[in-house]
Amino acid sequence: MTRQKVVHVVSDSVGETAELVVKAVASQFNGGHVEINRHSFIESTQDIDEAINSVDELNSLIAYTLVIPELKEYLDLRSAEKGIFSVDLLSPLLHVFEDFFKQEAKHQPKLIRRMDEAYFKKIEAIEFSVKYDDGKDPRGLKWADLVLIGVSRTSKTPLAMYLAHHGYRVANVPIVPEVAPPKEIFEIPRSKCVGLTISPEKLNEVRKERLKSMGLNAESNYASMERIFEELDYADRIMKRIGCPIIDVSNKAIEETANLIIHTLKRGRGL
Repeated sequence: MTRQKVVHVVSDSVGETAELVVKAVASQFNGGHVEINRHSFIESTQDIDEAINSVDELNSLIAYTLVIPELKEYLDLRSAEKGIFSVDLLSPLLHVFEDFFKQEAKHQPKLIRRMDEAYFKKIEAIEFSVKYDDGKDPRGLKWADLVLIGVSRTSKTPLAMYLAHHGYRVANVPIVPEVAPPKEIFEIPRSKCVGLTISPEKLNEVRKERLKSMGLNAESNYASMERIFEELDYADRIMKRIGCPIIDVSNKAIEETANLIIHTLKRGRGL
């Protein structure tokens, strides 16, 4: 069986423009059936290394939009080392424009977003919140507009996605007694961190339903009151150590909690 061809879109912004170009070209081949993987917000050689290392060189092509020359050169070098086809979607047109306008390009990423700041801010926020969901990469906490912390099943991810649709770049970090919180959580301003708590009874109910939906034993330790008290107590100590505001989500809809968070952000940061 022929393996699926994959085009990896590498961008220093969202990558939406590059993906549209790839789709337009792909429509001329094989009925347009091609898998597209985006690698957004590439800002360093380390980001490029992570993207390159995820590429299957035998069935993949890299299409990129990078305006910083050093990053473009590094991507060209790394893809050549691994024998991966790569194509620069911007430079040919960029060079023509430089000749046409008789001036050098600014080589600044993300300028196109100024064309529609609200739209692109939302797209960037969504991409950011997905990338830094559930404590995936603590390094991203310093770039977040808001960091949500709390035990499992306190609606951190749904809240992050809801707030991202309103233009906030949100990271969220689970608090688990067996795992020390990332050091970054104590280094960010407490005004951009919000703790989420919940009543033990409500959390017990939510976790039991979660276990049932997964076909697991609803009486497992994850949903036991003893475990829940332990987690909530530990999370409370962490939140007090940070000094962040704490919101009880026990009987609140996502929209209600999100509005409280936005109000808290504006009050604490003068937004």
